[in-house]
Amino acid sequence: MGKTPFDLSLYLVTDPALVEPRGLLATVEAAVRGGVTLVQLRDKTSDDRDFAAAAEALLAVLKPRGVPLIVNDRAAIAKAVGADGVHIGQDDGDPRRVRDLIGPDMILGLSAGTPAEFAAAPGDGIVDYLGVGPIRATGTKPDHDPPIGVEGLARLLPLCPLPKVAIGGIGPANAEAVAATGVEGVAVVSAICSAPDPEAAARSLAMIIRNVRAARR
Repeated sequence: MGKTPFDLSLYLVTDPALVEPRGLLATVEAAVRGGVTLVQLRDKTSDDRDFAAAAEALLAVLKPRGVPLIVNDRAAIAKAVGADGVHIGQDDGDPRRVRDLIGPDMILGLSAGTPAEFAAAPGDGIVDYLGVGPIRATGTKPDHDPPIGVEGLARLLPLCPLPKVAIGGIGPANAEAVAATGVEGVAVVSAICSAPDPEAAARSLAMIIRNVRAARR
C-alpha cells in the first residue's frame, strides 16, 4: 500500500473544548476548505470508544479531500480505524515500538523541543517528522515544556534532517516569523479551532505560509 503522502504546511490539531460550540466535523471541514493540509485528532479526555468514533467520522470527511488524519498517542486505535498516522510525545513510549505496532505504512510524528531530543530522534523510516515547540506558551496544553521561541526554533532546525512542523502558541501575529525559519510546516490549535470563522482563519494562515515560501524562493 505504501505510506500516505503528507504535507506539513498547515497542520490543524483539534481540541475537544474549543471545537465543541461548532462541532468537531464542522470545524475540521471548514479548516480544510481554508487550506489545512493535515489534521491531528487530539483528545486526552474521551474514552477509547468515543475517540475511535470521532476518528472514523473524521476519516470520512478527510479521505475524499486527500487530507491525512493523524491520531494523537492512541496508536492501537489509529491502526484499527485506518488512520494515516500517529503522533507521540516524548513520554508516550519508544518510537521504535510504536513503529513496530503500526507497521511501515503509517506516518509517525514525534514531539521534540531540545537538542537532546533532536539528537535522539530516530530516522531510518522510524519517525517521519518532528513536532517542534512549544514556540510560545499555550493554554491548550498546560503541561507543555518551556517555550523555545522563534529563535530557539531556528537554532534547532539544523540539528536533525527530519521534516519539522512548529507548534505552540502560533497564530496570525507570529506565523510569518515562524514560517521564515524554514520549518516545513506550522501547526495550530486555537488559531483555527477558536476562530469565529475557521475557514477564513485557515485561509489567512495558509496565505502567510505561501507568501513566506515565495519570498524565500
